[in-house]
Amino acid sequence: MTSLVAEMQAELRQLANDEIAEHSQRFFKTGVGEYGYGDKFLGIRVPEIRKIARKFLDLKYSEITLLLESEFHEERLAALVVLTLKADRAKLKSEQKSIFDFYIRQFEHVNNWDLVDISCPRIVGRYLMDHDKSCLYQWATSDHLWTRRIAIITTLWFVRNGRLDDAFKLSELLLDDAHDLIHKAVGWVLRECGKKDEKRLEAFLKLHYKVMPRTMLRYALEKFPAARRKQYLNGEI
Repeated sequence: MTSLVAEMQAELRQLANDEIAEHSQRFFKTGVGEYGYGDKFLGIRVPEIRKIARKFLDLKYSEITLLLESEFHEERLAALVVLTLKADRAKLKSEQKSIFDFYIRQFEHVNNWDLVDISCPRIVGRYLMDHDKSCLYQWATSDHLWTRRIAIITTLWFVRNGRLDDAFKLSELLLDDAHDLIHKAVGWVLRECGKKDEKRLEAFLKLHYKVMPRTMLRYALEKFPAARRKQYLNGEI
């Protein structure tokens, strides 16, 4: 273990809180048969993790890998915050590609919804804005839950930059997904699409709302007027 990794881990563990850890294990569904089964928590709030991560932007990929392989959720989260901050600061195309390539090799360690959400838009989304996006469609058909979530959540970067095509295409591809965490992710992305182009979201919903999972539909409708939401939820459109 490098001294820099040990230093970061020591700072994180000084903030460990058993009560928060116990709550996190319930919140992130770590029980038998649940999506976060077996994950362990130190019990550290996200703002505190971010604060520590900012002090370790000099971590090398090998050091970030050590943290991503940690049994503790917060250490993996801290590693992803560091990598995301590196992506924010990367100016050279070669550096941007290096960060992207490293990240996609680490999917097995980006293994809960918060780890996905905090990292993939700014790393994968930023890089793929002007590159071939076919990998997203491959990921969306993966048997691995978190890879599918990365595929759809990545499109938030495109949506926030006014590019909606891939968000709608991937949402359509994932309509039949069995997992609630994909339903929520797709609904979130559709809601953000609606902020950019409400008419286009309406067109999508009119075509698909009767077969959409209820959770997905509710998320997508969050910004609609109450009366309009009710019409969709009652199948009256």
